[in-house]
Amino acid sequence: MVSLVSSQAFTIWKDAAGIAGNIFAFGLFVSPIPTFRRVIRNKSTEQFSGLPYIYALLNCLISAWYGSPLMSVDNVLVTTVNSSGAVFQIIYITLFITHAEKPQKVRMFGLLLAVLGIVALIIAGSLQISDFALRHILIGCLSCASLVSMFASPLFVINLVIRTRSVEYMPFYLSLSTFLMSTAFFVYGMLNYDPFVYLPNGIGTILGIVQLALFFYYKNTAGEDAREPLIVSYT
Repeated sequence: MVSLVSSQAFTIWKDAAGIAGNIFAFGLFVSPIPTFRRVIRNKSTEQFSGLPYIYALLNCLISAWYGSPLMSVDNVLVTTVNSSGAVFQIIYITLFITHAEKPQKVRMFGLLLAVLGIVALIIAGSLQISDFALRHILIGCLSCASLVSMFASPLFVINLVIRTRSVEYMPFYLSLSTFLMSTAFFVYGMLNYDPFVYLPNGIGTILGIVQLALFFYYKNTAGEDAREPLIVSYT
């Protein structure tokens, strides 16, 4: 009886951490909205880069596939958060292509097709592996590598903040959302005994702490006119 109660409590805490991660991730997914309001208002992508959304889409699709029952056990909350993220990225990419100059339109559309093609190959290839444990490890490694690469983008922002002594390009709520979401999924991964979830999100948690510390250290030196974030990372 005690063992059953403990198991139920464990599951509740794990699910709570996963649900919290999904909620905090929403802050990341909506963070580019000010940027695209400006793009729509000016009918131009100006100097904004569409690459972060391409990378984010690739990461979300791979991670969503990893979280599916065909690839891992009891990771549905990983699939839900990344499926939602993929929808947001497709919307942003569509808006970017719509308002970009012709050379950028062609490039972004080509990259979008490349991402979809890569993911299709990954899905088709993984389904050819009959050994569940093997395909779990292979797709888990891909998901982990993809997520770590996404967390590399804040390193450039951190370097910029230290060099300029200004948090102009590191919005507080974006950094806070990154920290909260990474921490929630780090706990979720630990409770689910899944290193492919807790290792990359552990890195994200550390980077989130660094970003918040830098924000509070340099916040008084920021310029008066805040700009939309140009670099956004997703989990």
